[in-house]
Amino acid sequence: MATLRNDPRYIDPDVCTGCGQCSQACPINGINEYDCGLNLRAAASIRYAQAIPLAYTIDRDLCIGCGLCEKVCLAEAIRYDDEPKKSEIEIGAVILAVGNEVYDPRNLDTYGYSQSPNVITSMEFERILSASGPYMGHLMRPYDREEPKKIAWLQCVGSRDTHEYSNAYCSAVCCMYAIKEAVIALEHAHGDIEAAIFYMDMRTHGKDFENYYDRARDEHGVRFIRSRVHTVDPLKNGDLRIMYSDESGEPKSEIFQLVVLSVGFQVGKDTIELGKRLGIELNQYNFARTDSFKPVATNRSGIYVCGAIQGPKDIPQSVVESSAAAAACGVLLSESRWTQTEVKDIPPQTNVVGVPPRIGVFVCQCGINIAGVVNVPEVRDYAKTLPYVSYVEDNMYTCSQDTQVKMAEVIKEQGINRVVVAACTPKTHEPLFQETLLDAGLNKYLFEMTNIRNQDSWVHPNEPEAATEKAKDLVRMAVSKAALLEPLPETELQLNPATLVVGGGVAGMVAAKNLADQGYEVYLVERSEELGGHARFLNKTWKGEDIRSFVNALTDDVEAHPQIHVYRSAELIGVEGFVGNFKSALKT
Repeated sequence: MATLRNDPRYIDPDVCTGCGQCSQACPINGINEYDCGLNLRAAASIRYAQAIPLAYTIDRDLCIGCGLCEKVCLAEAIRYDDEPKKSEIEIGAVILAVGNEVYDPRNLDTYGYSQSPNVITSMEFERILSASGPYMGHLMRPYDREEPKKIAWLQCVGSRDTHEYSNAYCSAVCCMYAIKEAVIALEHAHGDIEAAIFYMDMRTHGKDFENYYDRARDEHGVRFIRSRVHTVDPLKNGDLRIMYSDESGEPKSEIFQLVVLSVGFQVGKDTIELGKRLGIELNQYNFARTDSFKPVATNRSGIYVCGAIQGPKDIPQSVVESSAAAAACGVLLSESRWTQTEVKDIPPQTNVVGVPPRIGVFVCQCGINIAGVVNVPEVRDYAKTLPYVSYVEDNMYTCSQDTQVKMAEVIKEQGINRVVVAACTPKTHEPLFQETLLDAGLNKYLFEMTNIRNQDSWVHPNEPEAATEKAKDLVRMAVSKAALLEPLPETELQLNPATLVVGGGVAGMVAAKNLADQGYEVYLVERSEELGGHARFLNKTWKGEDIRSFVNALTDDVEAHPQIHVYRSAELIGVEGFVGNFKSALKT
């Protein structure tokens, strides 16, 4: 049983429509934490445009109790008397995915972070580059809102440093995000700018990461200077003088308009306290203590970790660990699977067979990702002239929750029976829009999406007129296809609850055992005569853990498991079928 405390929001999220009237009427402003303090927000606000639920909250530490928000709220969602609530939920496992915080460079007077507004952290620079950030994606420095001509990144700020207030470990992601920020800054700039990265070592481990580093240096012209900067002096005009020594030991001095501190990761105080409450062991750096063979399991059975609470890591590795933690929970909860499943109530679908097409076109601005190149209003007005188009609008972020709700309402009100969205990649967003069609009572296959970001604005960033014409062509083709769309029924297929795992190394055996422990039948295929892969030739991990003992014990568990069928000296020579029903051929 877990006890949760819900802090008061002072605006009922079940009633709030996300219209923003309360925020517009609020007379009090405070620091916008989401934008790292680079702009202000009202006491009645929403953290960011795509928050879930899309409901406003009142910051009572800022609120003066004037009552204006209550007067303008037509939904009557304001709850000044809201109080903390506690609730208990029955659970079978816990996953801690609380992340961490970035290093605060205020403790280091060397870099002038507290002395100049033009010395910023990498997280602040991320918000500057963001289309929803304080400067709407325009590259500007905080001092005078001018575009910098020279930007310097200083690596390992708060990481790989044994001095007081710093951390001795490498934060793993700083090298790659600094290179990414430098490349994006060059792309966002309206004029010629110079980007320089001061580093100790470029740790670009990962698939194709070294190639990205090479392209940044050779194709984009990013300067990489091996030096640990010891002084950043603010100048009267807002510029910054960097004093450093090159690899030969010769002292150098350069003037930059903006300095970005590549701050590392560290565990926050709240996370440390949470770990203590749950009885989780932490290591010397306050990350969750795990071993190499069970990287998501803590010392307490049934409590797992994933992501940066386990140690500094990037997004792909966090995703891998989250899948591993979910799989570990799946073993514990396998007996309870499907016992509390709820079926979503979907309205009946409107019959559009034989009905003339009424196409709704929604064009996304995507901040400046699209609107910074493509003339979105011109594309929107062009779409109005296309055959069968009965409704057209453009949105800042078509994928946001408030726009999704609005789209469903518009579809019902306007009698739309086909939908076209001109936005970014359907690979990530098509299922979201199809779900919106279902909520509006339309078959989800009456939807067409065209990619005017990846295939247009990103391809032609310096050709706005040509990009606009191409966007029109893409929308025209999507509308023509949408007019021919017919509803398709969903087909339910029988599932064969068995899995083929190819490769009997450590990864293959762990995957096979986890699936088998969840109750699935598993076929494990290994090309050699023995299980274990290359791990059989290793002795110990860097922590001193015995690899051979682990591999031998794992092999014994796999071979003895009643749900696992092991095929040695076998190769997969063919696969046919589809998801849920594959037929595989093995050669032994």
